[in-house]
Parts: sequence; C-alpha cells; structure tokens
Amino acid sequence: MSDPVATYPIAPFDPAPGRQAFHRGDWPTVRTVLEPAAVEGRADAASVAMLAWACHRLGDDDAADAFSVQALAMDGADLRVLLVRGDLLTVRGAKREANLYYRAVVARGETAADLPRDLVEGVARAKAIQMRLVSAMSDHLREELRQFGYVEGKSSPRFTHALDIATGRRQPYFQQPQAFFFPELPNTQFFPRDMFPWMDRVEAATDDITRELEAVLVQDAGFEPYLHTVPHLPTRTDYPLVDSMDWSSCFLWKDGAETPNAARCPKTMEALSDAPMPRIAARSPQIMFSQLKAGAHILPHTGFVNTRLVCHLPLIVPEGCKFRVGNEVRSWERGKAWVFDDTIEHEAINSSRQTRVVLIFDIWRPELTEEERGLVTTLLETLDAYSPTIRTWE
Repeated sequence: MSDPVATYPIAPFDPAPGRQAFHRGDWPTVRTVLEPAAVEGRADAASVAMLAWACHRLGDDDAADAFSVQALAMDGADLRVLLVRGDLLTVRGAKREANLYYRAVVARGETAADLPRDLVEGVARAKAIQMRLVSAMSDHLREELRQFGYVEGKSSPRFTHALDIATGRRQPYFQQPQAFFFPELPNTQFFPRDMFPWMDRVEAATDDITRELEAVLVQDAGFEPYLHTVPHLPTRTDYPLVDSMDWSSCFLWKDGAETPNAARCPKTMEALSDAPMPRIAARSPQIMFSQLKAGAHILPHTGFVNTRLVCHLPLIVPEGCKFRVGNEVRSWERGKAWVFDDTIEHEAINSSRQTRVVLIFDIWRPELTEEERGLVTTLLETLDAYSPTIRTWE
C-alpha cells in the first residue's frame, strides 16, 4: 500500500513589494515579483494591471497584451489596465479602439477622488491622446468627404450636425418634455426659417411691435416676474430668478386666454394673425414680451410638451446676449425671427449692460396633421379638466 501524496499549502501572495517597485518605476522588479503570482492565478486585478504596464514599458507587448486581457477580465474598471489597453492598441494602429479605452479612462478618472500620482498623469495623458485621435480622425474624415464633394456650410446641415457629433465636436441633445411626449417627431433644435413663410409678416412688423413694446415699458405696466412663488405649492427656492424682475414677462395671451395687454398692442396681434398657434384651453397660445436684465442667466431647462414650437422675434438685443438650444448657440438679431424646440435643453444669458427684450409665442409643430392637433388638444384639455394644475415653470 503506497503512501498518500504529500500536499503543501500555496504560499500567500504579498503584492506590496511589486507595487512599491511599480511606484518607483522599477519595471524589471515589478515583473520579477508579480509575474509568477499572475501566471499561477494568485494575483489580484490591480497587481496584474501593474504587471501589464511594466511589461509594456519593458517592450514586451505580447506579455503586456496577455496580462492586460487577464486584468481586464478581473476588473474592467481598473484605470491602469484601461490605459495599457489604449497604449497597446495605439501602437498597433487600432486608433478607434484605443480611443474607446482612453475615453473610459477620462470619464472615470476625472470624477474619481484621491488618485495616485501615476493615474493623475495617466488621465491627463489619456485626455490629450484622445483629443489628438479625435482631431486626426476628424481631419481624415473631412478630407475624404471633401473629395466626395462635401462643403461645410453648404452641404446638408443635418449631415454636418451628424459629423460634428460623430467626431466629438458636439454632443447630442434630445427632446425631454416635462409633461407630454408625442413620438416620432424630428429631433430638431432650430428649425429652418424658410419653413415658416408666414413669419415674413411678423418680421416686417418689427418696428411697429417695438413701438408698442416701448409704450408698455414707459408706462411700466404689464411686466411681472416670469417665475414666481405660488402659495401652498413647491417652488424652486434655490433658483436665482424666482420672484425676480431680472427675468420678467408681459403676457398678451397667457395659458390660452387673452389679457388686457393685448388691446394695448393691436399691431403686434395683427402681425401674429397668420401664425398657426395652438388653441388649447388653459395652455395655449402663449404670447409675451420677455425681458432679461443685464447679467441675468436663465439656467438650462426644458419645456412641457413637444407638440409645439417656440418662436422668438428679437426687438431690443444689445451685443453680448446668447441663446443655446442643445449644442447650438446663437445671438439674437433685431427683426430676425427663429423657431426652436423648447423640449430640448436650452438656456439664455445676457452678458451686456442693457436689457434684452424679445417677443415670444408658440405654434403647432408643422409635422402634426389636423387630426393629430385635434386629438392632442382634446387630450391636454381633458387632462387639465380632470386634474387642474398650476404650472410654475413653462
């Protein structure tokens, strides 16, 4: 009868010497200390990532590749292994794949706290490489497109928008209505002006509308804070413009009802007579002069329903006033109207030393059929009748 085979406990793995060597930049020692444990499956993910890093620095990219794959399977969020994978792919010319790793390093590293020095430097390096990769890819794409016939500023604006998003020059924004979402409507930030020929009449009346506005301003009547506290309802006490005349409005129509101010501005109302404004009880139309004082900033927000669009006719617009919808920023020009989707995040800022005033009104989305407009009207009016709501943000 043979003796049983003797067994011996596997020695515990102590990563400390290898990690100390790593932080000294002693790559040969890192490999000598950590590789046996990694091969035997005793090393943790962080140690295997350090080993992969050391192998790459020693010029053994085959070993670096194998150990980085091992570390990635153990912990896909380890920043060092993500950096090594990006570096290895860059050496091999796999730029798009490398960019994915560098992007992950930047996204996670910039929000992480108390990173060691090598990772602080690594995150900064990843960001710089990512920017170079994106820039080079963008230049290459644009050259190929130029040879095809693409001309920025003349070719399809939609394609240019898509190209900017694909190359990282802009980020995408989407409709986010707070109350009612109508599906399958185009996600358009600013609409082409030529889609609204009736706007010609509105723009042509700019001088008349401005005179009526100035009369209202002289009499100092009709304007009130756009955002105001509603008793017994929650309000945004942290928002700087609540109950403030820095952002104020004079409504001609409010929540679907005409106000006394409309009679004071007959030429304004006449100019808007062809605009396809919704007629929804307690909601639309909304027609107002909107005043933004010097230095005021309307923070990013979204509107309530995506079945309407919002129109601006600039009347008093000093230099230094900006308006952003999604990823596009514009400056108002007196008498030049625009139409935008207010369910896409937008904001306004007046960096000038004067007050900015624009005429604002809402219209139906042109994609909706007459039947759909009627159904939306019935739905919203029924909801309001069933559960009346006092809205504090429009």
